[in-house]
Amino acid sequence: MAESPRWEPPMTNASAVPPSLDNEYRTARVAEVLSDFRTLQYYIAAAPVDPQDTADYYTEGWAALRQCSLDGQHILECAADTSVPSAAGGEEEQHKAELKQVLLDAYARRHEGQKIYLRQAAAQRWVAYRQQTLAAGRSASKTESQLRACDAQLRMELAAITDEVIYNELQTSDINMGRWTAEDPSLRTKQREDGEYETNNNNTTITNTTTTNNNDDYTSQY
Repeated sequence: MAESPRWEPPMTNASAVPPSLDNEYRTARVAEVLSDFRTLQYYIAAAPVDPQDTADYYTEGWAALRQCSLDGQHILECAADTSVPSAAGGEEEQHKAELKQVLLDAYARRHEGQKIYLRQAAAQRWVAYRQQTLAAGRSASKTESQLRACDAQLRMELAAITDEVIYNELQTSDINMGRWTAEDPSLRTKQREDGEYETNNNNTTITNTTTTNNNDDYTSQY
């Protein structure tokens, strides 16, 4: 898949006023979250979407991978709503309000990107398990049974991807890296922002969690 265009946040109009220390923290925090989101963009764009065997095109894992690709494009194409009302207290307070709104937008995109990444990871594990099963040369009935089990495992992993776990996982990662998180949006605030970025991953909206397996490479990119 061709590399997706990179989303860029709008610039805030506060260059005439030197930012306070808090605004420096806010600016740095926005940069960190955007860096995470861009890393996720890279992995999302690199995931496969079409099987080598066209007979597998409509199987569950490949359908999930194609949906993830569409969802990745969706969060890039959604325009950022970073408008804020005029803040009392002058340009520095206005800059603060703008930075907090940009952070909320970036935070919601990163969260949704992490969900897409984990769904892709689960689907790619499904591809690997399916290939191993088909290559094993077992009887037709045994192979069919194992393929059904593979599908059931994929559905279980996708259903386990919930908002709360992703939020806590990313928050813990940020704290462990020593990042400033004092003004990060709450989960509830992030969920209100998610309306713009809602995706169509099988009956889930903005639901995120780690998948239940032992492959740490698929847990998080941060």
